[in-house]
Amino acid sequence: MIRLSEIITTFAPQNFLLINIKQRFMNNYETVFIVTPVLSDAQVQEVADKFQGVITENGGQIVNKESWGLRKLAYPIQKKTTGFYFLVEFTGEGSLVNTLETQYRRDERVIRFLTFKQDKYAVEYSEKRRAKLSNKQEE
Repeated sequence: MIRLSEIITTFAPQNFLLINIKQRFMNNYETVFIVTPVLSDAQVQEVADKFQGVITENGGQIVNKESWGLRKLAYPIQKKTTGFYFLVEFTGEGSLVNTLETQYRRDERVIRFLTFKQDKYAVEYSEKRRAKLSNKQEE
């Protein structure tokens, strides 16, 4: 009896098959996190770099990252009315999100976070938004 895996490997090199399987399970995600406002600029950048490192160390690829700066919160969180906002768009496996959110919860400098999986329409919108922002910066 011939197995399906034997048929696939005879028609396609194994590396090609492995790449296709990995790409199939790589999803697009977007995460926004808010850092406490009592930190210095160097400390805030250190926090952002830490979480970008968590993404890349666990097999993710960062597509876009933005620092929105110090903004007012809609309501007080931990008796704070402002916070430093960061947006990171990345691709990765589902297990990466669990690891990232665990790190958010362990770090007391992060006061809120939200991570969600982007569908194809959100990915298109993000690409258009990045193109629009890059055109504004060029002008």
